[in-house]
Parts: sequence; C-alpha cells; structure tokens
Amino acid sequence: MLESLDLSSNKLSGRIPQELISLTFLEVLKLSQNHLTGFIPQGSQFQTFGNDSYYGNPGLCGFPLSKRCPTDEVLEPSQEIEAEFDWKITLIGYGCGLVSGFSLGCLIFLSGKPEWLVWIIDKNIHKMTVRNKMSTHRRGTRRS
Repeated sequence: MLESLDLSSNKLSGRIPQELISLTFLEVLKLSQNHLTGFIPQGSQFQTFGNDSYYGNPGLCGFPLSKRCPTDEVLEPSQEIEAEFDWKITLIGYGCGLVSGFSLGCLIFLSGKPEWLVWIIDKNIHKMTVRNKMSTHRRGTRRS
C-alpha cells in the first residue's frame, strides 16, 4: 500500500488532482519545488500535510499555506469532480473499425477462396490432431 508519495522537484505543472484526496492511506506527500497552481484539495489526509509538502510552488493557495485562494476557485471537500468520458470518440473508433473490418472481409472473400487463410486453418487443425493423437498414445502406454 502506498504510504509515501514524493514528487518534489519534478517540474510538475498544473493543478493538484482532486482525486488524490481519496488516497486515505497516504501518510507523507511531498510536492515541493514544482510549478503547481490553484487550490490545495481539502479533505481526508490532505488536512494532515504541512507547508513543507507544498514549498516552492508560488501558484498554490489554500490551507495549509498562508496564501488564500479567490473564492471562485475554492472547492468544498464534499464536491466531487467527475471525470468526463467522451462516448463520441469511442463510437467513432468502433464505427471506423467495424466498417474497415467488414470492407476488408468482403474484399477477401469476394476475390475468391483465400489460399493463405485455408493454409493457416489446415495447418492448425493438423497440429491439433497430432497433439491429440500423441496425448492419447501417451496415456495408453502409461496404463499398460
């Protein structure tokens, strides 16, 4: 279980993800000497981390730092930030794959019997029958 997370001096930028407050087992968090901005998430373990966890990030504000955030930037601990998943992108991907696969399949089978496919299937069927015969033969010799 992750008890300590030291991401100091990694040139991180942007906001501290709100999802980190769900890491209730985290005892040590060091985000110092980065380029983080915005409010420090509030709740659970974040209440226990001191100023030294965030030192060297002049863009950060909120508890435990003395720099206060503008009121429109602060989120209450009870507010949850939902990750948005765009189904349009997923459906476009599935649609393109379906059309491409169907078109390619039609081209292969309309052009005649694909010899390479028949060869692969025959080869695999032959391997399976040889393996079955060998395993049956081995079992038969052990019993006698």
